[in-house]
Amino acid sequence: MSQYAVIYERGERNWSAYVPDLPGCVATGEDRAAVEKRIREAVQFHVEGLRDNDTPIPEAETEVGFVAIAS
Repeated sequence: MSQYAVIYERGERNWSAYVPDLPGCVATGEDRAAVEKRIREAVQFHVEGLRDNDTPIPEAETEVGFVAIAS
């Protein structure tokens, strides 16, 4: 099982998400819960498409971290 980092971004009217290690794998949703569900489905669909085309599946290499600053 592979785990891919997902970047979630809140827009003015919706949320979006993308997977840095799977170029082109994106999703949108009305709220965070919706986009989480859709990006999970998008990753599965993306990887299945790569397999169907005998294309190598990229390794999960992106690491996520946070930096705290005084407000």
